[in-house]
Amino acid sequence: MDAELNGTFIHLGGFVEMVKYRYLYFVVLLTVYILILCTNCTIICLIWTHRNLHQPMYIFIAALSLNSVIFSTVLYPKLFIDVLSPKQVVVHSACMFQYFLYYSSGLSDFLLLSAMSYDRFVSICKPLQYPTVMGRRTVVVLLTLAWFLPACEVAVATVLNSKQKLCDFTTTGIFCNNTILQLHCVKSTFLTFYGLFIMINLLVAPVIFILFTYVKIFIVTYHRCVKVRKKAAETCSPHLMVLLSFSCLSLFDVIIARLESDLPSIVRLIMALQILVYNPLFNPIIYGVKMKEIWKHIRKLFYQLVKQGRH
Repeated sequence: MDAELNGTFIHLGGFVEMVKYRYLYFVVLLTVYILILCTNCTIICLIWTHRNLHQPMYIFIAALSLNSVIFSTVLYPKLFIDVLSPKQVVVHSACMFQYFLYYSSGLSDFLLLSAMSYDRFVSICKPLQYPTVMGRRTVVVLLTLAWFLPACEVAVATVLNSKQKLCDFTTTGIFCNNTILQLHCVKSTFLTFYGLFIMINLLVAPVIFILFTYVKIFIVTYHRCVKVRKKAAETCSPHLMVLLSFSCLSLFDVIIARLESDLPSIVRLIMALQILVYNPLFNPIIYGVKMKEIWKHIRKLFYQLVKQGRH
């Protein structure tokens, strides 16, 4: 078995009423995937092409959108194949690769949100030091850490998972996430503690840091004029909305695998679909509408497209 592990097929058993709703699944997923690509690529292109958006805050937003594109491209094409196939299976090695990209891109978001909160803290609380503190080198370092650190830590977890012997070959999910831990013959204590280390290091610690910086921001702005408080609310509220939604969905991902909660299949499917849809699709919408400078360029682009369509 160990010698043939890389050729093992794993059945994805999280789909509900597949035969009955196969084409509905496909149309919905394809529509959502196209919207995700269009909205996130629009945000990336706007930030790339407009010099007034070449600021740390917008660069981090573009990085979040890039993560959403990677995250979705890792999951959606395989889902298209699954919903149209009579059997929903994946080779073990391909499952591990999806697992790696899923978690490295997802956990990277928390570090990017941490970088954004630090950027807002320096901008609002120490405006005179902002050009020096948040220089180009700082932005490059923060982006490198946000992408490199999760990739390294998740790579170790992926290798450890791939070496575990499997006694079951049917997951309760629709893609390869922590549900594959339930397939192992024996629970690895080291793997459990290492997973806990990753969760604390790349999820809990960034969330605590983000909440701490925003509390400091609100304390500082409380004693300033209404204009400063309004500006802080405009730039910080989108980040907090994204953080709240992403934290809740990440918590669900941990609960179903680590605590092995016995949830109905339909509940698991709905929550898995929310993970697939909510952040990748609504993050660019939230930032596009809430961030005034981005929204201004989006409206301008929309008017140009309408004008060209009339001609």
